[in-house]
Amino acid sequence: MRHIALLGSTGSIGTNTLELIAGNREEFQLIGIAAGENIRLLEKQVREFSPAVIAVKQKVDAESLRCTFPGKKVVYGSEGLLEVINHPGVDTMVSAIDGTTALEATIASIKNNQRICLANKETMVAAGELINQVLNESRAEIIPVDSEQSAIFQCLGSQDFLSNNEKFLRGGPGGAVFSKSAPPGRRSQSELIKRVILTASGGPFAGKAKKEFARITVKQALAHPTWSMGTKITIDSATLMNKALEIIEAFFLFLLEKEQIDVIIHPQSIIHSMVEFIDSSVMAQLSVPDMRLPILYSLTYPWRVPFPNQSLNFSHIKKLEFFEVDRDKFSSIQMAYDALGQGKNAGAVLNAANEVAVEFFLQEKISFQDIFSVVEQVFYHETFYPLHSIEDVKETIAQTKQKTYNYVKENVID
Repeated sequence: MRHIALLGSTGSIGTNTLELIAGNREEFQLIGIAAGENIRLLEKQVREFSPAVIAVKQKVDAESLRCTFPGKKVVYGSEGLLEVINHPGVDTMVSAIDGTTALEATIASIKNNQRICLANKETMVAAGELINQVLNESRAEIIPVDSEQSAIFQCLGSQDFLSNNEKFLRGGPGGAVFSKSAPPGRRSQSELIKRVILTASGGPFAGKAKKEFARITVKQALAHPTWSMGTKITIDSATLMNKALEIIEAFFLFLLEKEQIDVIIHPQSIIHSMVEFIDSSVMAQLSVPDMRLPILYSLTYPWRVPFPNQSLNFSHIKKLEFFEVDRDKFSSIQMAYDALGQGKNAGAVLNAANEVAVEFFLQEKISFQDIFSVVEQVFYHETFYPLHSIEDVKETIAQTKQKTYNYVKENVID
């Protein structure tokens, strides 16, 4: 049985995770739960799953919940997240909080030698090198929840990389999610991979001309053709910034070179990603789009359990299409590769600038096209420096957000 701390219980990943826990109570037990400001839904979740510890964002909500659930441990703020992670018995953390809020909690989870089911890509984007350094000193493991990263993980997991059926996932000192080292006479994982191919649905605007981007409304940008997600990630999918962040995430998760990572538009979202090996054979992971599948696999790996998902009916699939990404129209993709080329704190800068730009767009203060130009302006005029600590990451994020706010207010908003 896995004993779970769930961070971000009221979002789409969180609610899907709880659905899986409810359907597999012999496999999973919810020990701790953390949410933001959707207190009404959180209360329903607490009543159904009775976690030992509850964390919320605001002190006033914590005080209210203590009255509602006398005898329960209720905490709040960033310290509250740490209390959920550190609660006795927790061996698995599901990180489903948007942005970089969960960074310290992820570090704490690693130090506790827990399994981290990572749905928060910003963690690896902003601090991938630091995360991997901490992993090298622990017995923790990170398993991706994003459908694309999970697909790569599943393709690689089917390969007999190590002798005696050893887990290729790191289970002790000497690697991150994967290890660049290999037993004598064996190739390492990175040596066997020619490239990974991240698929992207293309969002709602893959077929639109760049000149039309300035007229795109918030409502249109939130109408994703395939996935039902949170507001910010839906906008990121429309700009392909979500895919850009996945490029950086894959770099750190699978210990790749940037030249080993490709992106392709696949509107049907049936193939969730692919791996091409050094002999040019390609392995793909296919399924009907459903986020519960990668969530469940992250919890049960290396085993699989029955899951009542709709099966693919190959006779009904009329076509599987693939298109090259237009990097001029979706400059976010090129910025991801440039961030990897820069290294240092470039990923944190890119992510933070995008967060602010998306915020302004959702407030209808800048146009859809402005998201790209604002992030480009901040990113390409930044001086990058190495990250030595979480404090460096926080400082990068704070400084970049302030620079982006200033730039938008001084140069974009009328």
